Amino acid sequence: MTQTGDTPDMVPEPREPPVTHRRGRFSLVWLVPGIAVLIGVSMLVHAWLSSGPEITVTFHTATGLEAGKTPVKYKDVTVGAVSAIALSADGAQVIVTLSLVKSALSLTREDTRFWVVRPRIGIGGVSGIDTLFSGAYIAVDTGTAQQTSTAFTGLETPPTVIGGMPGRSFTLHTDDLGSLDIGSPVYYRRIQVGRVAAYRLDVDGKSVGVEVFIDAPYDRFVTADTRFWNASGVDVSIGADGFKLKTQSVATIVAGGIAFATPESSQSEAASGSTSFVLAKDQATAMAPPDGPSQFVQLRFDQSLRGLTVGAPVEFSGLNIGQVISRDLDYDQNQHHFSSLVGIVVYPQRLGRVLEKLRMPAGDAEQRSAEFLRGMVEHGLRAEARSGNLLTGQLFISLEFVSDAPKVTFDVSARPLTLPTVNGSFDRLQEQVANIVAKVERLPLDAIGRHVDMALVDLDKTFLQVNSRVLPETARTLLQAGQTFGAAKDLLADDAPLQQKLGQTLQDVQRTARSLRVLTDLLGTHPESLLLGRPDDPAPAVPGSHKPVPAQEPLR
Repeated sequence: MTQTGDTPDMVPEPREPPVTHRRGRFSLVWLVPGIAVLIGVSMLVHAWLSSGPEITVTFHTATGLEAGKTPVKYKDVTVGAVSAIALSADGAQVIVTLSLVKSALSLTREDTRFWVVRPRIGIGGVSGIDTLFSGAYIAVDTGTAQQTSTAFTGLETPPTVIGGMPGRSFTLHTDDLGSLDIGSPVYYRRIQVGRVAAYRLDVDGKSVGVEVFIDAPYDRFVTADTRFWNASGVDVSIGADGFKLKTQSVATIVAGGIAFATPESSQSEAASGSTSFVLAKDQATAMAPPDGPSQFVQLRFDQSLRGLTVGAPVEFSGLNIGQVISRDLDYDQNQHHFSSLVGIVVYPQRLGRVLEKLRMPAGDAEQRSAEFLRGMVEHGLRAEARSGNLLTGQLFISLEFVSDAPKVTFDVSARPLTLPTVNGSFDRLQEQVANIVAKVERLPLDAIGRHVDMALVDLDKTFLQVNSRVLPETARTLLQAGQTFGAAKDLLADDAPLQQKLGQTLQDVQRTARSLRVLTDLLGTHPESLLLGRPDDPAPAVPGSHKPVPAQEPLR
């Protein structure tokens, strides 16, 4: 029998279990990598936006440089860094790659200069001391060119003039560089106002161009009439003018230097930076007034001119009006005689106002000079070689009027003009010196030396005898004299018997002298007392009586 609750319709059918659906939730842990990704992307974008050009600079050595650490600085501001260092293909140079910031794009001009700042010690001083602690770095000096470049050649030494420095550059021309170097100081009134920036050989190879930089505001003292001269080292000269020693400063002795000045009478304005000047060898040459046109004159001497050098002065009445420019030797085949030819250059304008008072003949310049010299020769103008320094034997040419000079014919048509000469007095001086030396040589110096030697031997014997005999006797005599003086001192003491007896004797003598004086007075009053005896004394008067007291009878 089927129960009601057991029917198949009542049996529950099996069903799938219910599925519970949960809502998705975001974990905060994923924020960290997300933020890191955003920061990295932003840094990449910033680096890409701020990255500047990459350039290469070639140096001879990479001393002090390190990739990834050595900075690049412009005006002490870091504008990049060294990203790589490599050797060139031939291995002779070092190629340094620089990564610059975007703001340093203007530093890639073609004429931009790069150099390594490291400690340096030179004749100009010590530089780069701060890099001893911070390390070396690459300095930049921007150029002015419009074109840019990615490859540069670095400087091995720092430049002396940085772009933008106030001041101006000038070019000086000289025959040789001397002791000047880059960095040598430039002085004005012994104050350093600039330095040598560069030098180069001129195109013709006959002179040197020196570029100097004068700092502002001192550059305004450089005018068109300014004179520059070489003030390097110690200027020592020994010539016909004597011994000279000059120096600008202690620094110029080591590093050389240049000085300049402007004549007081100059009214010129400040010179432009493109003005060129001549660098004189010394201050005297630089500050000398303009010489004007020169006149070449030849001199012929019949004597030796040892001591006369090229450059020796030519003087007229003590005034330097020229110099010797050549020396040569001539030979006369007819007389078999050698003579010295001296070429001099004379600057008439050095005579100053005197030249205005001289009457110059008419004609061209050369003919006028010839006629003028002929008139001077007729009045006794002669050239003479004189000694300028007895110590060194240097000679100079003197033009003087000789009153008793023999008449000569001056050829105005001869070229070059030849001025007559007279023998100088230095020959007579040398002859006198030679005579003195000859007399000294004739002196019997050997015999005199022997006599002096014998006299010294005798003197030595005398001193020996004095030391052995005379001095001991003298010492004994002095000792005895001392003893005698001591005894005399004892005798003359206040309590000595001799002193007391002497006092008594003096008292007796005093009494005797007093008695003699009384006797003398008595004889002076009564000279008869020598025969009659002493006169009676008057009787004393009795009081109250007018009769005198009778005198006593004199003693018999």
